[in-house]
Amino acid sequence: MRLVFLICFILFCCFHPPLELRKFLITGYAQGTTYHITYYTNDSLVTKSQLDSIFASIDSSLSLYKPYSLVNRFNQSQNGLVVDQHMKKVVNKAIETYKQTNGVFDITIYPLTEAWGFGVKKINTTPTASKVKSLKACVNSNLLSWSGNKLVKKKPCVKLDPNGIAQGYTVDLIADFLEKKGIKNYLVEVGGEIRVKGKKYPENEPMKIGIELPGNDDFEDSIMQHVISIDSGAVTTSGSYRKFYESKGKKISHILDARTGFPAQNELISVTVIAKDAITADAYDNALMAMGLNKALKFVEGKRGLNAHFIYREKNGRIGDTASAEFYRFLQQ
Repeated sequence: MRLVFLICFILFCCFHPPLELRKFLITGYAQGTTYHITYYTNDSLVTKSQLDSIFASIDSSLSLYKPYSLVNRFNQSQNGLVVDQHMKKVVNKAIETYKQTNGVFDITIYPLTEAWGFGVKKINTTPTASKVKSLKACVNSNLLSWSGNKLVKKKPCVKLDPNGIAQGYTVDLIADFLEKKGIKNYLVEVGGEIRVKGKKYPENEPMKIGIELPGNDDFEDSIMQHVISIDSGAVTTSGSYRKFYESKGKKISHILDARTGFPAQNELISVTVIAKDAITADAYDNALMAMGLNKALKFVEGKRGLNAHFIYREKNGRIGDTASAEFYRFLQQ
């Protein structure tokens, strides 16, 4: 009887292959941007309301635009407060990145972010050098410490700006949610920050992601320059051509160098980073932008698991591009 059952089971598997994977797409608006979640399964396993619940949970912790959020309450506090796991994970990753980049990436940069007009309240006037110098006394991740789940700040003026890392964390959280649902093939995109796993169907091909090349003049027109393909990991991009304003004939970029207190001034236009997860890629893309081409390229080449593509302006005004050695294996020929 057992043998008959085994034979029947084998015949069933042979003549009834697994159901064909179907494509499911969920789109929406969150965190001041759009999101697109694509996954491939036999049946619908994720709803938009579930994703919106994840976004709401993260916003309650990390959004500077929600007055009630934990990060705003921390920024307004005198010496810190007890935080949730979202904020704890993001701050810990930020401190790790601060140490790895020797202070180029600094989550305590918010006093400078506000002063340069890239905070919640938008302004288009630049701070004086003396103002920048005084604010820099409040910008240093070494002013943060932990006492259990309480994030402590050594100065009342210390304020966090999680925007350089929180979106990558969001992407990872959604990807983890999909995986807990048993989904093995997906693409998660929030505001251009991406994490993928598996393949797309019915093509049964790896996921493909385009890298944008800014136009030569005003950067408003762009074309697709390269296409990369990865089967697992994250891709994020930071650029100086999207968020800026003009003051006295100069473009003031949102890419700030925490070491100087001023917007980064170098040849880089954009950096695309590939890493194992989106929080890592998101943290390093801004830091690499602030470093400048040569230092950034050297940094990436010396860091295992990190790959990057750089678009920059040459001295003659033309736009060029280069990448770390390992990055080229992801390029579609």
